[in-house]
Amino acid sequence: MTRKPFILRNPSVLVMLAALAVFTVAVTLMSQAYGSGAVPTSMVKVLGKTLCLALAAVAMDLVWGYIGILSLGQMAFFALGGYMIGQWLMYARTEAIVATSLAQAPIPPTPLELQEATASQIFGVVGSSDLPMVWSFAHSLPLQLLLVVAVPGLLALLFGWLAFRSRVNGVYLSILTQAMTLALALWLFQNDSGFRGNNGLSGLQNIPGLDGVSQARLSIWFLWASAAALGLGYVLIAWLVGGKFGSVIRAIRDDETRVRFLGYPVEGFKLVVFTLAAMITAVAGALYYPQAGIINPAELAPIASIYLAVWVAIGGRGRLYGAVIGAVAVSLLSSWFTGGRAPDLALPGYVVKWVDWWQVALGLSFVLVTLFAPRGIAGFFDLFTRRRESGS
Repeated sequence: MTRKPFILRNPSVLVMLAALAVFTVAVTLMSQAYGSGAVPTSMVKVLGKTLCLALAAVAMDLVWGYIGILSLGQMAFFALGGYMIGQWLMYARTEAIVATSLAQAPIPPTPLELQEATASQIFGVVGSSDLPMVWSFAHSLPLQLLLVVAVPGLLALLFGWLAFRSRVNGVYLSILTQAMTLALALWLFQNDSGFRGNNGLSGLQNIPGLDGVSQARLSIWFLWASAAALGLGYVLIAWLVGGKFGSVIRAIRDDETRVRFLGYPVEGFKLVVFTLAAMITAVAGALYYPQAGIINPAELAPIASIYLAVWVAIGGRGRLYGAVIGAVAVSLLSSWFTGGRAPDLALPGYVVKWVDWWQVALGLSFVLVTLFAPRGIAGFFDLFTRRRESGS
C-alpha cells in the first residue's frame, strides 16, 4: 500500500500554506511599492512583524503544546536573534558612513583606523571607543547569520541540559526559564555588556548596500521573507509532530514517567525540542527587528514571553494553526487598540480608553479561555469539523 504524501496526510498544513500565499500576494498587490497603495508601508511592516510573531508562537506551541514545557523565556531567544543580525546591520551601515567621511582625508585610512572610527561611532553613546569581543564577526553577514541560530541554540542547549538532567519540571521549570530571561535582560542593560546597554541597537531598518531602495519596497521584501520563514517553520514542525517523534513527545507531555519506564530518553527529546524551538524563535526575531528598526533590552522583559504563551493559549495549544491564529489575532488587535484607533467606550460615569485598558482585556480573555474554552479558538474549528463529519 502506497503511503500518502505528508501534505495530503495533513490537510491543515496545505490550508495554512494556501492562506499564507493568498495573504502575501494580496498585501503585495495592495502595497505602495508593487500595487494600488491601499495598504500603507507602515501597515505592511506591522503585517510582516505579525508573521514573525506567528512563527515564534508556532515554536512556542511545539515546546508547550506538544511536549508540555511552559517556557517563559522564549522571547529571550527571539531578541537574541535580533541582536545577532542587528550587529551586522549597525556595523555595516556605520562603517559605510565613516568610510565616506574619511575618504575625503588627504591620506586614506587604514583598515584598523576605519575599524576604530566605526567602533567610536557605535559605542561613543556608552562612553567607549573600542570594539567589544562580541562584535568580532559583525563585519561578516554570513557569520552573523550563523550566529543568529548558533547563539540562541547554544544557550538553549546549555540551559536545557542543566535543567532537564536535574529533572526540573512543571512550574519550577517555568520559573527557571523566566529567571534566565531576566538575568539576560539585566546583563544587556549594562553598558559594558557590549550591546550598548539601554540604548540598544538602532537604525536597523536601513539595510546596508540598499540605500537606493525605498522603505516601501523593503517592507514588502521583508514581508515575503517573513511569510517564507513562517511557511517553512510551520511545515518543519508539522512534519516533526506528525510522525513517531511527535507521538513520543506528546506521550512525554501526558505521562513522562511511563515514557521513561518504556526506555525512551526523555531528557534527550526535551533537549532537542527546546533547542530547536529556540533556534526557530531566533530566526523570527532576526526578521522582526529590521522591520521594527530598533532593539533594546526591554524586548527581553519576562512579560513578553508571557504574552507569547497567552497568544498560544487563546489560539489553541497543541494545534499549530491555533498558535498562528492566536498570534495574528492578538497582535493585530493589540496594534489597533494601543495605536489609538479603537474608539473609547463610554460607560456611565467613566470612559474606557483602550490604550490603558487593552492589557486588562487581554488578561481577562486569557482567564475566560482557560476556564471555558481550554482548546482556544482552534477548538471551534475542531467542533465544526466533527459536526460536519457526523452529518456526512
